Amino acid sequence: MRRATSIQRLLIYGLSGPVIALNIWLLSSVFQYFQHPFTILAVAAILAFLLSYPVKFFERAPMTRSQAVIIVLLATLTLLVILGVTLVPMVFDQTNQLLRTIPSLLESSQRNLQNLQDLAKKRHLPLDLHVLSTQINANIEGWAQQLATNAVGVAGTLLSGLLDLVLVVVLAFYMLLYGNQVWLGLINLLPSNISVPFTSSLRLNFQNFFISQLLLGLFMIVTLTPIFLILKVPFALLFAILIGLSELIPFIGATLGIGLVTILILLQQQWLLAAEVAGAAVVMQQLKDNLLAPRLLGEFIGLNPIWIFVSILMGFEIGKLLGTVVAVPIAGTIKGTFDALKSNNSVKESELRTQNDIT
Repeated sequence: MRRATSIQRLLIYGLSGPVIALNIWLLSSVFQYFQHPFTILAVAAILAFLLSYPVKFFERAPMTRSQAVIIVLLATLTLLVILGVTLVPMVFDQTNQLLRTIPSLLESSQRNLQNLQDLAKKRHLPLDLHVLSTQINANIEGWAQQLATNAVGVAGTLLSGLLDLVLVVVLAFYMLLYGNQVWLGLINLLPSNISVPFTSSLRLNFQNFFISQLLLGLFMIVTLTPIFLILKVPFALLFAILIGLSELIPFIGATLGIGLVTILILLQQQWLLAAEVAGAAVVMQQLKDNLLAPRLLGEFIGLNPIWIFVSILMGFEIGKLLGTVVAVPIAGTIKGTFDALKSNNSVKESELRTQNDIT
């Protein structure tokens, strides 16, 4: 009997790997085919999820849910308009300036590499930077072509982004009104022993993750912007926002953002400024990780760091940036659901053993 049980478990574990791999490949293919509508739906769902908390707050007052949803959406749109009028033009202008200076920065880096190559030849050092120099030349040509293409399609890109924003807001409005009915209809398709822990784990992970990551990213933007301005960092606002937005990628995003900003400053031949920027950003990152993050994040995920990196890589492979952002809370939801099922099964087994002992 034990042999049959062990063989059955071995078959289950052996077949589960190919089935999971096939499902991941199918999910990736479907997402790539319907990437644009899936992205709009996902962003609208995340926005509706975050706005559901102020909606619940306004529902405590004597007003209907429709009125609360309209008030919250109007306040959100007002905030977006204010940011669009004040902050977005500055970021857009600094982004254009940075994109236009990158080819010249790469040319300067190429000259520095050539000087280093000449110095190595004089000292008879086995140093060959020809491949790196060729790659920089290719990057310069690519940047020039990309800038020319983007200059022609800026109007179309802005119009498409505006239409996507309108779709996201409209979908979020209807999700706030009727999302619970749709969710209950979908979740009722699952068995009750799975639907209950899955719903609670999903809410806990997504709530804590997105709220905490947004607050941590806002902390990095608010603290780094005046520091960069004091240090007279070029494109200070853009670099601070870049580091703050990279916070949405958990655990490695802030490091990647700081490294990218440091490299961009190094390309401008400002070695001391790059060191000061990296030092200030790392100090703020340590304050965030050691003081704010434990209070905001807590232990809501409970994943091993290795599995966190695996989930991020798989999320990027399936859904690119969006998949990277939602990979960790989805992995935390799956783990929380399985942990709840295991605990329920262990409780049932202990109850059965107790009953058998009594009889």
